[in-house]
Amino acid sequence: MTAQRPDRIAVLDGLRLLAALMVVVFHYVGRTETDKIIWGAGPAEAFPLLHHAAQFGWLGVEMFFMISGFVICMSAWGRDLGSFIRSRAVRLFPAYWAAILITTTVVTLFPAVVQRRSFSNILVNMSMLQWPLKVIAVDGSYWTLWGEARFYLLFALLVWYGLTRRRAMWFGYGWLLASAITVYSNEKLLDIAFQPLYSPLFVAGIAFYLIHRFGSDIKLWGLVAASYLMAQHNIVARVATEARADIRGPLSANVGILILTAFYVILAVIALGWTSRIRWRWLTTAGLLTYPLYLIHQVIGWTIIHALHDKIPNWVNLLFTIGVMMLSAWLLHRLIERPLAGRLRKLLAPPRPAAVTPPEPPQPPQPQHRDAEPAGARAL
Repeated sequence: MTAQRPDRIAVLDGLRLLAALMVVVFHYVGRTETDKIIWGAGPAEAFPLLHHAAQFGWLGVEMFFMISGFVICMSAWGRDLGSFIRSRAVRLFPAYWAAILITTTVVTLFPAVVQRRSFSNILVNMSMLQWPLKVIAVDGSYWTLWGEARFYLLFALLVWYGLTRRRAMWFGYGWLLASAITVYSNEKLLDIAFQPLYSPLFVAGIAFYLIHRFGSDIKLWGLVAASYLMAQHNIVARVATEARADIRGPLSANVGILILTAFYVILAVIALGWTSRIRWRWLTTAGLLTYPLYLIHQVIGWTIIHALHDKIPNWVNLLFTIGVMMLSAWLLHRLIERPLAGRLRKLLAPPRPAAVTPPEPPQPPQPQHRDAEPAGARAL
């Protein structure tokens, strides 16, 4: 099958927003200890039914990582290394810097839910390196950005070497194998580099994009299958961690696997082109709002809920807070992210080569007319 031009896929933008809303609802009504603080009551009391469904909202991160593998492979196609790195910097940092400043301002003015961060702490957060430096994040949601950044750096090696269908496929197989070796070796440095807990998700996205671009192939579907087998194993560990750390109660690993399986099925449908006719413009807008929404929703949302929980009904409070966060994400994108990204793109653009004016060609000697007087003849 002939390679196609990588166009924007509207359904993926809608999935991004769905994944973000899953995480938002999880942070607002799915975490037991947080709910007691911001709602003034246990989650089962505040939202008896929604709480049980929201307990699995953290799986939206898994969807994010799968979509990231798909989109990064698509956007990197045909780029050189410099262009790839510039595009990632422009995509990540403008909204991120703005979100840190906005969240810091809210926490400084209303420190009821989260404590103020030190000035040094905030500066470290600006680098997006707070997790490897073991510095507390301004917002806990930022932990996923460290995983994304490591994926970008690893994928940049492939872009530098030359991105082709064959190389991308073997990159995926190699990454899965390296992840398995990392788990066996228990080496911390390898774990940082290959992040075996999430690598199958990124690899799945890469494989699905290759299927979307080049068509079905047994080796590509084999890569999807290998990533799924590892990912479902990792979900069992993720469910146990979430049950212990955030839910403080039992959580079904089978439900987690079923939700992960649904993610794989959805991306398979997209990869096969069955959703290509869906081009609703609002889905593209939803995709643009997803990243700002993810960056600002947690701490600021908690602060709003805490301030209103004893003044309005819980459902009104929840819907109002989500609405405010959606509007804030749109304003952040339109007023800050887009202008700042354009400015940063210009600053990072490679310098244009100076225009060189070609020398004028030498003029051929003008032939002298046969009847012309010799020089100085009139003087004589």
